[in-house]
Amino acid sequence: MISFTPQSMREIILRESKRAHVGHIGSALSVVEILVALFRNVITVENKEVIDQFILSKGQAALALYSALYLRGIVSEDLLHTYCTNGSVLGSHPSHELSGVEFSTGSLGHGLSYACGLSLAARIKNEKYQTFVLVSDAECNEGSLWESAMFAGHHTLSNLCAIVDVNGQQAFGTTKEVLDLGNMGRLWQDMGWETVAVDGHSVDALTTAITRKNSGRPRVVLATTISGKGVDFMEKAIKWHYWPMSDEEFNAAMGQIGAAP
Repeated sequence: MISFTPQSMREIILRESKRAHVGHIGSALSVVEILVALFRNVITVENKEVIDQFILSKGQAALALYSALYLRGIVSEDLLHTYCTNGSVLGSHPSHELSGVEFSTGSLGHGLSYACGLSLAARIKNEKYQTFVLVSDAECNEGSLWESAMFAGHHTLSNLCAIVDVNGQQAFGTTKEVLDLGNMGRLWQDMGWETVAVDGHSVDALTTAITRKNSGRPRVVLATTISGKGVDFMEKAIKWHYWPMSDEEFNAAMGQIGAAP
């Protein structure tokens, strides 16, 4: 089995993206360390089943999730290689038909609402699982997300942890240009959340932030990241929200991460 590291995840993302000739590469590369921290260090997996609940609300980063599930032994190599082929359950956005995917996502702003439902259900049923949801900073432009944030704060859903991928950009520009939210940490805090800001490319810092002692409130980890992290010509470039790689770009990208094409 390949070791579960940011390096191995980036290599899988680039290879499978090139194989399928599909974009959303920048979004996937920005959340690599977040998913390593969650699926290697935090989330409980037993007999290839995810015990804690995880929602990838920013569904466009599905390939990063598939890579993590593969490295955790939940997705087979043969299945991984079907990414974005006809009939595969591994689409460009995640589907609940796949083991390890709790909720089909793609329409942004909905994942936190579903996570709130899981969290409240766990309390009512006295279940011990934790609920984790990964959202994008661009999703924080959605009103439905803030309705969910208010709900979680009001009900003190302390078994809920949201991680915001704060990479500062979205499909049509930077988040400051499209809709600037100012001090995002203050917004979450005012709605009753414990807020923690970390380097989103430090697995250790992320793991510590996610697992710190429960405060009795829902927790949000504001993870500052770089879209396209690891490949210099992809970093902070809007193009890589959409575009697939040419042969030349793939070879260059693999060289950037120290892997053979």
